Amino acid sequence: MTPNGTRMLMLVDAEPAQARLVSALAARAGWRTIVAPEGEVAIATLGTRDGMMLDAILIDVGDDIAPMIEELRARRPALPILMLTANNSIDVAVTAMRAGASDFLVKPIAPERLLAALEAAIQNGTDGGELRPLTEKIGAALGFDEIVGSAPKFRAALAIAAKAARARVPMLVEGETGVGKAVIAEAIHAASPRAKRPLVVVNCGSMPVNQIESELFGHEKGAFAGAFTSQIGKLIDADGGTLFLDEVGELPVDAQVKLLRVLQSGEVIAAGARYPREVDVRIVAATNRTLLDRVAAGHFREDLYYRLAAVQLTIPPLRERRGDVPALARHLLSRIARQPGLRDLGITDEAMALLSGYVWPGNVRQLHDVLFRAAVLCEGDALTASDFPHIAAQSLSTPQPGEPSGAGVALYQPDGNLRALDAIEADVIRLAIGHYRGRMTEVARRLGIGRSTLYRKLAELGIQDAA
Repeated sequence: MTPNGTRMLMLVDAEPAQARLVSALAARAGWRTIVAPEGEVAIATLGTRDGMMLDAILIDVGDDIAPMIEELRARRPALPILMLTANNSIDVAVTAMRAGASDFLVKPIAPERLLAALEAAIQNGTDGGELRPLTEKIGAALGFDEIVGSAPKFRAALAIAAKAARARVPMLVEGETGVGKAVIAEAIHAASPRAKRPLVVVNCGSMPVNQIESELFGHEKGAFAGAFTSQIGKLIDADGGTLFLDEVGELPVDAQVKLLRVLQSGEVIAAGARYPREVDVRIVAATNRTLLDRVAAGHFREDLYYRLAAVQLTIPPLRERRGDVPALARHLLSRIARQPGLRDLGITDEAMALLSGYVWPGNVRQLHDVLFRAAVLCEGDALTASDFPHIAAQSLSTPQPGEPSGAGVALYQPDGNLRALDAIEADVIRLAIGHYRGRMTEVARRLGIGRSTLYRKLAELGIQDAA
């Protein structure tokens, strides 16, 4: 970082046009970019005044970049290294990560993804290991029958989604970041009569406020200053299909009014257009907030809320369905193994117990990223607890005497009443399994019960898959 607080990015790219694009995108978030056309120049730049102030490196120079990454990593071990790769070059990304790359992005690059990756690099550096989110998600859409999870609340949400999928009414999917709202939206579209038409995705939270209306509704040439060409909105792109509005709670008020008009009339009016255009679009909206709270605070229109929530479901966080972790982990590993450069891997009971005992603040998305990184770096035939060092470190961390526990067990419900005894007991057992890394004899000894009693309790409390 420069003395005035500006973040520094070194872009290794031999293509001037691409370098200008990335530099301009990074500048939006306050980054200053220096460009190195090749690896040797990049390595030499590390020793310069600018090189000593670097916050991250982004590489886009072809296929054989592993030696360059290894050299950069050897000289600056703590510096985040990201790479750009083409859609058909995931195997290159895998090789780069094995050489020491921190993250990767798939071209063509989306501005919000680049900025999110740079922000993650700054916030977490390389110390976050497998806990730091990957920028790209890989894998085909799933149908309802392929979505893994047996927890009652999760299955109830899926049942609502599957039943309503064939209807035309809008749907609202609520849930924390990473629980799989986009996966549910894809399954809804795939199970609907619109499956052969496009599924168009708009992330309302990652788009500048002054661009969101043009993105959704479109504009005509000359509609406003800077409108040098016409733009077709996403609502028209999705005609006949489904529009997925992710983070819909972040929509500005003016866009909310126009979206409500579309839902009421079935017509879209682009900025500067003389006549509306009729569209047949099914809207699935998602939010990581409780949208009614946004309504109560005056940030979201109540009439739009009730339009979007014609069918509403809430996806529970992974910490509330940790019994699903083993089956989910195996399913994700099978999908990861289909990527170029990767292979089928097993997972030991000790490693599975470690994953089952973790609280997963980033939910299913974090579990996927943890497994992906471990699979990339694994040299054996099965993942072990040692392949998840940061998960183990967090699970094993204990407070000093007299200090409050950061991984404590909640005794009270949000309404102030005590939780049920079996729920508290289940949390204690999960905590012990994670703390002692799945060593069930040690878990039983520390809890003061026999192994047979421990396994009986696992079955009674519905956490038999934790071991």
